[in-house]
Amino acid sequence: MRSRPVLVYDGDCGFCTTSAKFAERRVRPRCDFIPWQYADLEALGVTRERAEYEVLWVTPAGAVEGGARAVAKALMSAGGAWALLGAVLLLPGVRWAARCAYRLVAAHRHRLPGGTPACTTPRRPS
Repeated sequence: MRSRPVLVYDGDCGFCTTSAKFAERRVRPRCDFIPWQYADLEALGVTRERAEYEVLWVTPAGAVEGGARAVAKALMSAGGAWALLGAVLLLPGVRWAARCAYRLVAAHRHRLPGGTPACTTPRRPS
């Protein structure tokens, strides 16, 4: 069993990689960062399709959160003001807006700074 949560992101996407590196340096969530392309997805309990679709937060016990909820969990693990922001993202109403904002950014990440055609998000897994 792992002792720390894992944040799984798209290592082929420049925008995602830049965001993950920023979070590592500035936010400092208490987790390990790993691109899904190098992760043992089966051991983490996630599918490739889901990892391609959204950032994932995997707890040591194996619980998986994706998208805006994964971002909120990472922020909460950092403590301080970041934890407060993460908690706000999980509030009813705000949670819905955060999910919409996450999907909007994910759908257009190939157009954002650092984005490339490799950043295009596949359709939601079945």
